[in-house]
Order: sequence, then C-alpha cells, then structure tokens
Amino acid sequence: MKRGVPPQAGICCDADSEFDSPKTIDMIVRGLRAAGHTVHLVEATADLPQWFLTHQVDLVFNIAEGTHGAHRESQVPAILESLHIPFTGSNSITLALALDKAKTKQILASEGIPTPPWQLFPNPQTALSSRLSFPLMVKPNREGSGKGIWRESVVGDEASLRRQVAQVYTRYRQEVLVEEFIEGKELTAGMLGQDSLPILEIDFEPCRTSGEFFYSWRMKEFQGDASLGLVPALHCPARLDAATTARVQDVALRAHRALGCVDLSRTDIRLRSDGTPFVLEVNPLPGLSPLDSNFPAMTAAAGLSHHALIQRIVALAMVRYGRLRPAPSSPADASQGAPACPARELWRGAGRAGQRVAPQRMAPFQEPSARVSAGPATELWRGAGRPACENRSLDMGTQEGTR
Repeated sequence: MKRGVPPQAGICCDADSEFDSPKTIDMIVRGLRAAGHTVHLVEATADLPQWFLTHQVDLVFNIAEGTHGAHRESQVPAILESLHIPFTGSNSITLALALDKAKTKQILASEGIPTPPWQLFPNPQTALSSRLSFPLMVKPNREGSGKGIWRESVVGDEASLRRQVAQVYTRYRQEVLVEEFIEGKELTAGMLGQDSLPILEIDFEPCRTSGEFFYSWRMKEFQGDASLGLVPALHCPARLDAATTARVQDVALRAHRALGCVDLSRTDIRLRSDGTPFVLEVNPLPGLSPLDSNFPAMTAAAGLSHHALIQRIVALAMVRYGRLRPAPSSPADASQGAPACPARELWRGAGRAGQRVAPQRMAPFQEPSARVSAGPATELWRGAGRPACENRSLDMGTQEGTR
C-alpha cells in the first residue's frame, strides 16, 4: 500500500509507485461487500503464509505487487498455489514473465505478435546492436508503473543512450531494456476474461509543454496536473476505424493468451502510422482505481460500474475454479441448463472512428453467494499488503498498483 516516500536529493520518489492507495483499496472493498462478501484485509508480509495456514479461505482477490526481487509480483500467487488456495487473476509464472519485459518480448516475437525491436543491456558497457535504429527508448527491464521512464528516456544518439542506460542501471541495479521508439498513437487494450474492452487512446498533444509525449513515470504519477503540463486527452473508445479497432483488439487478445493471462489484463500498444500495432508490454495485474487507472476507464466505457467490475473478476475466478457456473446467455439456454455462450466483445468498435456503439454485454454471472456452500468464513484476498474478503468471507491481499 502507498505510504508516501519523501523526496531525496531531487530524485523522483517512485519506490511505492506500483502500490495502491488506501482510497483504491477501500473502493475495491466496497465492491466486494456490495455483493455480500465479508472482507478481510491482509498485508503481504513475512507472516502471510502463516495467516493462510490458520484461516480458512475460499478465494483471494489478488492485487499484490510483491515486496522485492525480480519476480516479486509472483510471490503471493506462488504462496497461494502451494497452499491450494484459489485466487483471482493470473498464476505465478505469468506474473513473473510479464514483469520481465525482455522475456515478454521474446514470447511475443515467437508468437508473431509485433513488438518494437529491442536489445537487453546487462550493463552500461554493452555494445549497441547495429540492428537498432534511433530514436530509442531506454527503460528498466523489470519495473512497472512507468518507473525509470523519464522525459530523457527517448534518445536520439549514442551519447544520450549511454548516459540514459548508465542512469537507469545505477538507480535500479538491473538489466536495461533498449527498444526502438515507435512514433504513433499510444493505446491500451484491456481483456476481461476472453472479452475485448473498448480501446483507450492517450493523446499527449496537450502535454507538449512538459516535453513528455509518452507514458513516463511523471505522466502516470501526476496525470491531470495542469501545473506540470501533464494533461493528456483520453479517448475511450479510441479514435480508430472499425478495421484498426479489430486489429488492435486481436493483437491484445493474442498477447493475453501468449503470456497465459486469465481473468483480466491490459496491453500497452503503440500504433504506427501504417496501422501496425506494436505491443510494448502486457500487464496481468492492472491498476483498479476508478479515479485514475486505465483499466476501469475501459470497463466503464463497456457499461460496467466499478462494483460490477470487481464482482465480475470474482465471478471469473470462481468459474475457473469450478465453484460457480456461468449464467445462461438466453432463456432458451436456461431451460436446457446450458452454460453461457463463448465470450463476446463487451464493446464493438464499429462505425466511424471514435463513434460510441451500444455495449454488447457478456452474459451475467450468478453471484458466488448463490453457489458457494455455507460454512466457515471464505476469503477472497487481494494480494500482499491488503485485507481479505469473505463470501462468507473474501480475503483481499494488498499492495496496490497504479495504472
């Protein structure tokens, strides 16, 4: 959970940028309680395994970012897997892979999914490959929430590249990812289950005075601050024609599946002028703040309230673990006891670019409380550093992530 880190010698304080704010946690808890769950908040500390050994849990609502290490986002899911405790979202392997940008790009490339050409710099002395062309983007290989991405991260020559690689390496003590910077539209595409959400377009034109025209750490941390010039225009649905919308959503779905994501994910994309969507990274643990996170903005455009989003994530996990059946998609199916039909898009981007079309909603899920047997408190847990919640009781593990 965010606790605030004081500034140090003019260095940006991003130590807790991946974590959620108390307000975000409270809003998620409200969404769980609105469905009749009892919620317990559980912090992801060294005592976490013992907590689960001494409490009966039905489901954990995982938002844990982990505390340290190269695979920190997989720590809590790995503990839950070892204890056979169901949880929302992707498994430990997917979370570990997605946090490693170079590994993610290797998987994307092997699946034929466009991603900018890249090179991993194990140290600042690594020679630049002749395959790469300037301008280049320089970023830490294993950070999220824009950490290590600054206004100076897009470089146009060797001297600037060396300076930036050295700065990132010194600050984060990890490999540095260098990739070609794709000129074009910044997009993010969400998946909820196997359903495509409306694409969100982030237009940085109003931010030109800040010198930042891509998602930097400052842009993510202070988005909307007019005094800093960090006021991008958000368009959801994105201003794309139907064919481009379909192409971007297809790439996001393929990336979601290639990494093994389940329940939800958000894929960041740069759309080149020739219409090619390049996947920058895949986030299987996107921020869920209804105030400033991109994923809830997309689900809102699909017609889901924040409470409905939280409850849908729970239902998707319950169905995956065989504790809940999807509701029938039609009265005819209901009479035959058939499960819901295959996933459909929540929103179909047909029509003129930017034209909003009535959402096509997924078949509603039955509430978990209607299917889970009575008994000891059950818990849905949100991930390290947070409370747990019950269905009977749902356990929410905490440590929040921004966008």
